[in-house]
Amino acid sequence: MKKTFTFFLLGAICFSACRKEQNFFTEKAESPVTDACVLQTANPSGRSYSADSVIETGASPNFCGLLPLSSKNYWVYLDSIYTDGVFSRVQYDTLRYTPALKSLSDGLVWWESNISVGIPDILYSSDSALFTIEDRVFTSGIKDAKIDFSLFPGDSVRYLASFEDAAAMGRSLKIQASLKTPAGTFNDCVYIEKNARNYRKDQVVLKPGLGVLKYIHERAPIGQRVIKLQQVLTLVAFHIE
Repeated sequence: MKKTFTFFLLGAICFSACRKEQNFFTEKAESPVTDACVLQTANPSGRSYSADSVIETGASPNFCGLLPLSSKNYWVYLDSIYTDGVFSRVQYDTLRYTPALKSLSDGLVWWESNISVGIPDILYSSDSALFTIEDRVFTSGIKDAKIDFSLFPGDSVRYLASFEDAAAMGRSLKIQASLKTPAGTFNDCVYIEKNARNYRKDQVVLKPGLGVLKYIHERAPIGQRVIKLQQVLTLVAFHIE
C-alpha cells in the first residue's frame, strides 16, 4: 500500500499546481440528488448472448446502482498525463455514459463511457456490482457477460482478474478514513487494484452510488518489463440526476 499512497501524493502535487484552474470546478461541484430512477439488481455474470440479440439502443431511463447511470450525468476529472513515468501535461476530462447496447433476452442496458476511468468502458451496474460484456475469445457471434467488481463482506478480498489482453490479480479493500478531493470529502470508499506483474497495474478509488474518485494507470513501455506511471485522474466535480 505504500506505493499506492505515494501515487496518491503525486496526484495531490499536481492539484496544488493547478489550484486556480480547479476553483471553477470546485465551486460547481454538486452532491447527488434523489430523482426517481430505476434500481438495477440483476446478476448477468456468466450469461452468453448471440451477437444479433445484443442491439444498439438509444434513450434510457435513469438507473440507480453501484454506479448511477444516466445520459445527463457527468463527472469532471483533472487528468495528469505521464510518458513512461515522466510528467507531460495536465488537462480536464469529462466522463459521460451513453446507453449503447441492450441485451434482448434479459432487457439489460449496457452503457458506454467516452473515457477510461479504470472500470469497464462498456458496463452494466447493479446495486452491488459492475459487469462487462465482450466478444468471446476465438469465437465469432457470441458475447459473454462477466463480473468486474462487486461489494464484499469483510474489509478486503483478493480474486482473479484480467485486463483485455492479460491475466491479472485483483484485490479490493474498504477505506476506513475519509478521502478528500476537489469535488468534496467522501466516506465509505473502496480501493480496487488490478495487477498484471511486469505489464500493467490499475488502481481505482470508488465511492459506491457516486462513481470513481481517483484512477491511477501504470504500464510497462513496449519491450520493457518495469511498469511506469502513465496517468492519474482525480474527480474535481460531478452532476448526478
